[in-house]
Formats: sequence, structure tokens, C-alpha cells
Amino acid sequence: MPITVLVDAENVRRSRWPNVSRQELVRLARAWSSARGHALLVVFDGRAPEEADDLVGAGGTADDWLAAHAAEHVPCWVVTSDRELRERVGAAAERFVGGGAFLVELLGEQRR
Repeated sequence: MPITVLVDAENVRRSRWPNVSRQELVRLARAWSSARGHALLVVFDGRAPEEADDLVGAGGTADDWLAAHAAEHVPCWVVTSDRELRERVGAAAERFVGGGAFLVELLGEQRR
């Protein structure tokens, strides 16, 4: 069973200045997950930038959505630097990845 990578979109986007656009984050994350064979869900506060199976518009906060739904996607990794969210997700995540570290990896992948 493939790993599902759940991404706290705003946390990743805002980990760097200038912020990465929503569309650029989606493009980079899709390329990264495809290269690794991971399933992907990029979760946005409010609405997602487009309708797609790998994007979630939380309606409210991405944090609340991730805390409520991470266990539905086991085995999963959760990408966020938010300590409170990490505590809320807890054991549902096999691994946590910091938002800034993930963005660095995405941008490094783009240069290859």
C-alpha cells in the first residue's frame, strides 16, 4: 500500500519568503509524489485552487481537516511544522516532515 503524503499547504507555502504560490506548490508536490510513487493530498485552508482528487479545500482550516481525517489515510506522512497539529494527528502519522524541509526538497527536485 502506498504512503499518502498529507500536506498542510499554507504551512509549506509560507515557510519561505517570498511565499510560493498555491499553484506552484501544487505543481511541485505533484511532480515530487509522482517521482516517488506516493499518493498525495494537499490540504488548503478554505478552498483549493482547483478541483482535483489530490487537492482538498478544507472549508475551514487545513489543521482541523488534517486532525480529523489523517487516520483515514494510514499509512501516511503529514507535512507541517505546526507542533499543535502534529500533536492532534498523533499516531495516525507514520512520519512528520517539516514544511520548510519539504519545500526545500520540492525545489531541489525541480532543479534536477
